[in-house]
Amino acid sequence: MENRKNHILLVDDDNRIRDLLKEYLCENNYVVSTAENADQARERLSYLKFDIIILDVMMPGQNG
Repeated sequence: MENRKNHILLVDDDNRIRDLLKEYLCENNYVVSTAENADQARERLSYLKFDIIILDVMMPGQNG
């Protein structure tokens, strides 16, 4: 049986929230990639596969 960890993309413009969530998720055995805006998220989506995306809906520029 495969024991791979789920990969999460965490998108939030607030550094404190992003760092806190990443720390919590990593401590709970998730692989976490982060992006601080929609452009960075799109870039990561172009070359990585994710099991889930946690997306802030109130970001400047383009929201979730």
